[in-house]
Amino acid sequence: MQVTQRVLIAADKFKGSLTAVEVAARVTAGLRRVAPGTDVEALPVADGGDGTVAAAVAAGFERHEREVAGPLGQEVTAAFALRGGTAVVEMAEASGLQRLPRGVFAPLTASTYGSGELLRAALDAGARTIVFGVGGSATTDGGAGMLSALGARLLDADGEPVPPGGGGLADLARADLSGLDPRLSAVDLVLASDVDNPLTGPKGAPAVYGPQKGASPDDVELLDAALAHFAKVLETEAGPRAAEYAVAPGAGAAGGIGYGALLLGARFRPGIEVMLDVLGFAPALERATLVITGEGSLDEQTLHGKAPAGVAAAARAAGKEVVAVCGRLALPPEALGRAGIRRAYPLTEVEPDVVKCIADAGPILERVAEQIARDFLT
Repeated sequence: MQVTQRVLIAADKFKGSLTAVEVAARVTAGLRRVAPGTDVEALPVADGGDGTVAAAVAAGFERHEREVAGPLGQEVTAAFALRGGTAVVEMAEASGLQRLPRGVFAPLTASTYGSGELLRAALDAGARTIVFGVGGSATTDGGAGMLSALGARLLDADGEPVPPGGGGLADLARADLSGLDPRLSAVDLVLASDVDNPLTGPKGAPAVYGPQKGASPDDVELLDAALAHFAKVLETEAGPRAAEYAVAPGAGAAGGIGYGALLLGARFRPGIEVMLDVLGFAPALERATLVITGEGSLDEQTLHGKAPAGVAAAARAAGKEVVAVCGRLALPPEALGRAGIRRAYPLTEVEPDVVKCIADAGPILERVAEQIARDFLT
């Protein structure tokens, strides 16, 4: 008697070419062309960065849209996801790099105010647990904008609000947190991130991630000093815990918004672990005989908390075989093996021209999936 193969596709997006939902659809199409009787279940995943809300919606959460402030203060339509009392809020929806005009960076002035508005919208919708996915930010303001949107007052020596962005925090003289939304104390706020950097210093948000957001060496120095000053002023208002949070894992996530979230009482968890729990990965894994994971680039970063590594670790613990799809592969077989991935299938094996690979990622991915089906399902 032939055992029915059950494949679980739990892949992240291919950044710049395919969403996680599109990756799952293309892989499914390729598998079924070669092995039509295969039982395929798609569970698009994310690690807390951009695409997190889309993954939650694909798993059955309801999409809610709100008009909020973008990183430069312009109005943008941003979404969060809600199911029961659990909301998934993605800071990149409001404050991400994709919200900046093409080619424009604002390392000193970009604000997380809209992310705070999204958190408030989730509270308004009745959320009792909020998974706050952070990553892909345009900002380096330590979460100051987010705190302001939630009722904090960050004032200069004249009692006026400091300018938006991390640069403006250099003028901070007083922080008043008494007006923070009282509902925050009753909600379970989970900071979901694949980044465990502290707020400042050589491994802090400005030094490590500032240059990706257009920060010059002088900007990095200014931002690092401004965020250190921010934490010092908050210590006066919130006590020693403000200093402790500044060096805690995750404080430097998404331009330091992790620090602001910790001040709000958030607990830090690796983003992919949180999202696998929220998306219902465990029961789906139990049903599977083969797991296909992946993302645009399988490289050293993948091994440090990215979605494919989290999926592979959980699958290996359950004794399930895992293969990966990717745009490009920059890991040797032994590193894949240690991560729990038996084999990786890069699109560049089918089409070596990277530009064509990105442009035609969907059809090429289907061909890759056909090969997986031939190798594992027939």
